[in-house]
Amino acid sequence: MSVQPGWYVDPADTETRRYWDGEGWLGAPIPVDATPPDGPPPVEPPPAPVTPAAPAASGTPGPATGASGWPPQQGPPPGYGPQPGHGPGWGAPGGQPGWGPQGGQPGWGPQGGQPGWAPPAGHPGWSMRPPEPRPHGFALAGYGRRLTARLIDFALVLALNVVANGWFVWRWLQEWAPYWQEVFRRASRGETSADGLPIPSAQAESLLLVILLIATALWLAYEVPAMAAGGQTVGKRMMRIRAVPIAADQPLGIGRSLSRWSTLGLPTLLWYCAGLGLVLQLVDALSPLFNHPLRQALHDRRAQTVVVEVPQHTGSTPSNDRNQPSGDTP
Repeated sequence: MSVQPGWYVDPADTETRRYWDGEGWLGAPIPVDATPPDGPPPVEPPPAPVTPAAPAASGTPGPATGASGWPPQQGPPPGYGPQPGHGPGWGAPGGQPGWGPQGGQPGWGPQGGQPGWAPPAGHPGWSMRPPEPRPHGFALAGYGRRLTARLIDFALVLALNVVANGWFVWRWLQEWAPYWQEVFRRASRGETSADGLPIPSAQAESLLLVILLIATALWLAYEVPAMAAGGQTVGKRMMRIRAVPIAADQPLGIGRSLSRWSTLGLPTLLWYCAGLGLVLQLVDALSPLFNHPLRQALHDRRAQTVVVEVPQHTGSTPSNDRNQPSGDTP
């Protein structure tokens, strides 16, 4: 996703702003506290050609003319130019290191090969990273905020499960209690045999399936309607972040919200299969760390959404880039 054109703080000089046209920096910089124009900077007229002055007559023989009566020299004197075994970047006469064409010719570093040199901002060889994407004018939410919001939501869904699933969990634990009591008793005596261990009844499997169905339904009812209406659950609202479609700044709707939740929520039913669902959910939770530049989780990519920060002063208006502090990058 390309960055929208506009005036941004120059990453190379945080005291100035420059205009980003979607592919590169354009025009001359302006002070960071100055009010930028509404559009791109005006195109600067090309410099007027300078006619070189004719050299003054001199009695001293020059390197090209030589002394009076002598023919002009053919080529540079011996020792000047590329030396044997030198490729691009050859040195000066005598092989002095660090020498290069002067006058700011493109592609050449400063005299002496000073370390850390880089082309100025706007140079075709500029290698700094481009400004971070700002979908619909909002900054992307950091992973710390997203993780904290998700943990808050999990805590609330767990509280709902304590109420709705408490009896089923207690019955399931009662089915497994004799088995684990016998395992611990044998372990305390140093016995390693598994013969004769009490096996839970078939009701334990039915109870586990009911528990997972209820937990999945509670998570669905908690998250999907809230995300469809405003892109925020309780946790996201507390952390001032929300999910928006990539295409436009608008509510997710039931379809997109359900598609987003199902990638992360439906694997809860696979906890029944040796914890496979938990592994899938862990991979989804870590996936924003490896997605650049939009930091999308697997469920974001499926629903084509991104998670952005909500400015403190308002819940829906994009932040004005002109109000950035002088040290911020776009």
